[in-house]
Amino acid sequence: MSDSDDEAERTARLVEAWRAADRTLTRSLREPTLGELLAGLSDAPYDPDGPADVYGDGIVAELERRVAGLLGTQDAAFFPSGTMAQQIALRCWAGRTGNPVVALHPMSHPERWEGGALSTVSGLRVVHPTTEPRQPTPEEVEAVGEPFGTLMLELPLRDAGFLLPGWEELEALVGAAREREAVVHFDGARLWESTVHFGRGLPEIAALADSVYVSFYKSLGGLSGAALAGPREFVEETRVWRHRYGGQVFRQFPQALSALAGLDRRLPRLPAYVEQARRVAAGLQAGFEEAGLPWFRVHPEVPHTHQFQVWLPYGAERLTDAGLRQAEETGTVLFRRWSADGPPGLAMTEVEVTEPGLSWTETDVRDAVSAFVARL
Repeated sequence: MSDSDDEAERTARLVEAWRAADRTLTRSLREPTLGELLAGLSDAPYDPDGPADVYGDGIVAELERRVAGLLGTQDAAFFPSGTMAQQIALRCWAGRTGNPVVALHPMSHPERWEGGALSTVSGLRVVHPTTEPRQPTPEEVEAVGEPFGTLMLELPLRDAGFLLPGWEELEALVGAAREREAVVHFDGARLWESTVHFGRGLPEIAALADSVYVSFYKSLGGLSGAALAGPREFVEETRVWRHRYGGQVFRQFPQALSALAGLDRRLPRLPAYVEQARRVAAGLQAGFEEAGLPWFRVHPEVPHTHQFQVWLPYGAERLTDAGLRQAEETGTVLFRRWSADGPPGLAMTEVEVTEPGLSWTETDVRDAVSAFVARL
């Protein structure tokens, strides 16, 4: 059996265990069946006798209006993927500013997860205000050694631990970019849940930037898709480039339906998820201490959103296997897959808290930690 066959078999076993579990902090994107996804569309908050969509009108246009209203922007455009939305936004700003240089973090999505498309497809170049695993500081933006046309901030910065700056620091970051005569673009794939940390509503957050990208599947549970929001003239230009990039899809009503359902059902619940994630993080820290682990890290100690990292001094496969056996033997899913992408001897997993995790007490978390550690 090949390595790919082994991995496919392992993934199937993991998903089977996750689906069968009766206690979990969230449900993974791999768990729903086709039937369950279709059932979710059938009761989406939209009149089934209303217009569908043809090349972006109908329900897709309604979704665009809804997003613009939520973010307080003049307009918003639907995109099949966040990668396409970001590429086009940064390309359009480069054309408008006359500067193809984008200042962003090396751990941001375009640098790590878009196949080098910024340079290969759009002909843009990047500079890094910092290489530290955190948000850049205003002073670092001010000190960038060459002119740049756009400052892109990923809010939150996922690969550094779903980290957000403080509100005053975010204002100062934007101010530093303005002093450099640059525009500001927010990679807000997970901006929806950032309101708790910032203590501000979505319109006030979005108003700091010249454009904002948001995702419909990462936190809202949609099938796929994203939106770019900003000034009307700018958004109209991105629609032209969307067509050129192959994003003018004939029908997209399933994605639009699921996005509208997420805005209605999931968006109002996100603050509760963030607050519960902070309780879960505290329970994990207490549980690891009680278990006598030689070292552990919950990062950040107080989560900025409803997602955060956990680091332990064991191999990734050993930790993933312990979590799998815990799910199969007890029906409880505490951790899912672990990664060895960090320093040698350490592994990391991401923890997310959504509706299934709201009922967990700190004692529940500590007990689950004990059962997990016993299987290492």
